[in-house]
Amino acid sequence: MECGIVGLPGAGKTTLFNALTGSSIDALPGATKPNIGVAHIPDPRLGVIASFIPTKKIINATIQFVDIPGVPVGSEPSKLNSFLSHVRKVDATCLVIRCFDDGTPPDSAGDIDKMETELILADMVVAESAMDKAKRTARTGDAEGKARVAVLEKVIETLDNGQPIRAVTDWSDTDRGILKSYGMITAKPVLYVANIGEDDIAGDCQAAEKVKAHAQAVGSEAVALCAKLEAELAELDDTDRNEMLESMGLSEPAIGPMARAVYALLGLASFYTAGEKEVRAWTIRAGSTAPEAAGSVHSDIQRGFIRAECYNIADLEQHKTEKAIREAGKYRSEGKNYRMQDGDVVHFLFNV
Repeated sequence: MECGIVGLPGAGKTTLFNALTGSSIDALPGATKPNIGVAHIPDPRLGVIASFIPTKKIINATIQFVDIPGVPVGSEPSKLNSFLSHVRKVDATCLVIRCFDDGTPPDSAGDIDKMETELILADMVVAESAMDKAKRTARTGDAEGKARVAVLEKVIETLDNGQPIRAVTDWSDTDRGILKSYGMITAKPVLYVANIGEDDIAGDCQAAEKVKAHAQAVGSEAVALCAKLEAELAELDDTDRNEMLESMGLSEPAIGPMARAVYALLGLASFYTAGEKEVRAWTIRAGSTAPEAAGSVHSDIQRGFIRAECYNIADLEQHKTEKAIREAGKYRSEGKNYRMQDGDVVHFLFNV
């Protein structure tokens, strides 16, 4: 899964990218290539499992982030699309909004409007170009061509009204497949990130409140964090990081809630495997079947799937050991039609 980090120049995208991925990349004015890195999703449940099942290694789930160069407002459509070509490939976007004072008071509402207007215009260019080809194909009687015309007409009408494509909620699965083939940016789910100053760790400033209000108005989510501080925390060892967090009255870096918000935004869930060698979190689409979850561990396990023996972390907290969970009748044996629950701890049985 990939999440693109977008925003206006100077919003703090690369700083946030560094905080998420533990990188130390400098933001270069005029950069045209994205930075790509992997973020480990902070997950307290891994520690809970390991406290009951001693293990040699703990492995977090991950998400890949793509730091897109700052979108130049007012660019020619062709130049704008070259900047945004990378974000068309991602599954979701994080829109970073400057909410700190860098000598110029922040205008978070105005920046959101500018950024979303640019993205709408970029999608309009793609939609209008694609419409010509779709109409030519539809004239031959091609069913797919006709379906593409219908989707693009709806897209163009929505964009022409100044609305992102995600504002339309009645797309069919076929429609969504067509949209995905074009990489429409405003069709992707978006998380608004209010990048606050070090003097406003709680994110109570007016600029951040406007970001939160906008996200709520459009049915999305928002998080407030100080990317500069989070990047500094990411460079510390565990002891120093915990001391710094404690001094600020925080239980964890703000990157944790943000990463989990992205996780939720993408419609993902976690299940776990646990043993002497490792305790590990695995990423799946929410509602995935047991064989599909097995495939995320290894394709052979999915191919030779027999059953999944599982229990929930809450069962482990209550009964302390897997043996006690069995004795309490909470150790479940699930077949191919079982849909995984977030927080399942699983042992897959397979034969190949």
